[in-house]
Parts: sequence; C-alpha cells; structure tokens
Amino acid sequence: MLSKEELLAKANQPSADAMRLHPYYRGKVQTMLKCPVRTFEDFSIWYTPGVAAPCKAIQKEPALAYEYTNKANTVAIVTDGTRVLGLGNIGAQAGMPVMEGKALLFKYLGGVDAVPLCLDTQDADDIIRTVRLIQPTYGGINLEDISQPKCFRVLDTLRADPAMQIPVFHDDQQGTATVLLAGLLNALKVTNRDIHNTRFALVGLGAANVATLRLLQASGVSLEQVIATDSRGILHKDRSDIAAQAEDYPDKWRACLGSNPDDVRGGIAEALAGADVCIAFAQPGPGTIKPEWVARMAANSIVFPCSNPVPEIWPWEAKEAGARIVGTGRSDFPNQLNNSLGFPAIFRGALDVRARTITDEMCLAAAEALAALGEEKGLDDDHIVPDMEEETLYPREAVAVGLKAIEQGLARVELTGEELYTLADERIRNARAMINAMMDEGAIAPVPPEE
Repeated sequence: MLSKEELLAKANQPSADAMRLHPYYRGKVQTMLKCPVRTFEDFSIWYTPGVAAPCKAIQKEPALAYEYTNKANTVAIVTDGTRVLGLGNIGAQAGMPVMEGKALLFKYLGGVDAVPLCLDTQDADDIIRTVRLIQPTYGGINLEDISQPKCFRVLDTLRADPAMQIPVFHDDQQGTATVLLAGLLNALKVTNRDIHNTRFALVGLGAANVATLRLLQASGVSLEQVIATDSRGILHKDRSDIAAQAEDYPDKWRACLGSNPDDVRGGIAEALAGADVCIAFAQPGPGTIKPEWVARMAANSIVFPCSNPVPEIWPWEAKEAGARIVGTGRSDFPNQLNNSLGFPAIFRGALDVRARTITDEMCLAAAEALAALGEEKGLDDDHIVPDMEEETLYPREAVAVGLKAIEQGLARVELTGEELYTLADERIRNARAMINAMMDEGAIAPVPPEE
C-alpha cells in the first residue's frame, strides 16, 4: 500500500516525463507513406503524369475520393484552444501537444489517420466556415477543446447543415459522455442500483456534463433524479443569470426548470448530500470536491471526478470518505473513464460505413458495447470498464457504431457485423505493426534514459 506522499509523487510523474520527452521527440506525429516507392519511376504513377487519371475520375464521380485517396480514413482535429483540458483558454498553438496526442491515440487505438488543425481564431463563425471549407479532404471532423457556449453552436450548426456530408463530432461532449455512461452502467451493476431510482449530482454543467445528461436521459433517467451545479451553485428555477442566457445555454436552462425537484439551494456540498452518484467535470482539483462532502453521500456511493489533468478529488481521498467506486479520466488510477476509450472506435465505425453523421444513438451503442465487454471481463470496484490494452475493445465498439449507423439509414456502405469487425481489427493491427516496425528499425528513436 503506497503512502499519500508516494501516491502524489506517482500522480505528478507523467508531467515530469512529458517535459523531458516532448522536446526530445519534437512532437508525436508525422506523415508516412502508404504506397511503395520501388524506384524513382514510381513517381510517375503516384504523381504526374499518372495522377491525372484518378483526378479526372473523381471529378466525374466525387464518391471515388473514398476509393482513390485517404479521405476514407482521415479525420481533422479542429480546435481554437479555448478550453484545453483543465487549462482553460491557452490558445491554439499551446494546445498543439494535446491535438498531437489526440492524433496519436486515433492512430494507435483506432487505426485512424488524424491531423491537428489549430485555428488562429476564437470566433464560432470562423470555425464553422473552416470546417465547411475543408470537408473535401477529410472523412470526418473531430471538434476538440472549444469553450462553451461556442462549442454547442459549432457542433449543432454543422450537424444540422445539409451541405456537410461527413460526420462532425465533439469529443468533449459526445466522446466523454459515451465512456462515462459505460462506466456508470457497470458501476450501477456492482452496487446493485436501478438507474431509474438513482440520484445523480452533476458537478459542473459544461460541454461534458451537458452531453452526459443527454445520454442519461436517453438511457431512462428523469431530470427529477438530477441535481446539478455550476460555478455559481446549484441550478434551480430561480437562476435568473441562466435565464438571461437561455438562448446560449438552452440545456442548462432546461436543467434549471426540470431538475432539483426539492429546490435545494447551495453549492457542491449540498448537491452531494444523499446522492448516489457524483459525476464531476468542473474545476480541476484537488480540493474542488472535499472528502467531507463525499462522506455525506449515500452508502456505497459512486464518484466520478473526471477533470484533467487533476481530478476534482484524489481517488484515495474519495475512498477514505466512503465512496465505494471511484473513476477518473486518468490512466494511472483504476477505472479510467477517459474519452480515449471511445472516440477512436466511434470514428472507426463511422468511417468504415462512411456515415454522414454521428448520432446520440451511435454513441449509446458504443457505450453499451464498452459496458458489455467490461462485464464479460469481470466487474469489481476497481474494474468497471475495460482498459485500453483490451484487444477486442475498439473493434467491438466500432462494429456497434457501424451497425447503428446502418440501422438509422446514415451509412453509405452496408457491411455485416463480421465484416465490420474484420475491417476494424485489420486497420488497428496494421497501424500498431507499422509503429512497432519503426521502433524496431530505429526510425522512432528509443526513449532516452533519465539523467
């Protein structure tokens, strides 16, 4: 059993390693070829004059871009850097390490080629226009680390735009909520709770928890089961500050009107009193949620402090205060509820059927597949979802997403579940094999020893 000092040292080590290794590798992603270059004569095939033939074919039949280029497997990671992790508005350039990390996860976990696009604007209309203009190049758009309410407007506008022919997905909303729901479904099983009779406290009602609330409702949870807080306290029907911004924050205003049926007033402490589940996407901690507040929750409580890079309360503090199950967004603690368990597979499934959009139903299908695999592996207090090393995780999620897109009539390509699994598994294995080969050959330098 590690001491608190040892646990804190372990929690802080990734930051120290990051500062040592990021400048050593000068970034995390690069461009690699897919086609062979046997001799310089191959340039006449891959470039001029041969390349004119597929260009003319695509001009005549635009759908051939999916066959003749890498469009079918390429995603743009679009950000303005206004809400990066728990760091806030650090700007597009400072957000680049996160976007490169995202691209790394896309490739290694989902076999998806992803390109960071950090935009030198913080205007919603500029972001919307940019996404519209770049869609010929990409098979999908992943919106990332955009502040609210702008993130809602950007996503909703692009998803409703009939001119958008590729899926637009906001990972901080849809991806995070998907994985959170999967963990919740299994935590409820471990603690023998019925989702319809569970009391939820949502700490913070930004992009992640707004999407979580939407998926909770789609799973049968009533708003009356929920009490939510923001930086000014508990949401209730008399919150005139939110009423005045209802057009920009419609989900938040609906929560004011429909949640908190007992009209509780106060802050996080009062919201947690008697709650079965705490789901926090708020100010990074530690100390945002205090142990004594967790102690006032129901017996066998479920606490998900998911802010990054530091959760709202350290897991060992929540456990000592009486929480039975604790999950965070970090990989160095048990029960990682990070969107990295979701977005690579969600895009893998959407790309493989060439889906026109990614719906809440597709996210629910991914959450259910993730939860089902966790249950198959065996549930306990420290294992409510599979970890990233589980071999079948991403192909199974991708299948669930692809089949749901087909069912909803949103797919341009229809495949069986078996065909989707084989395709996803092959792409992911190939991506990892390429990375391993580059490490073996020294094309990716080994990690240098600490000085």
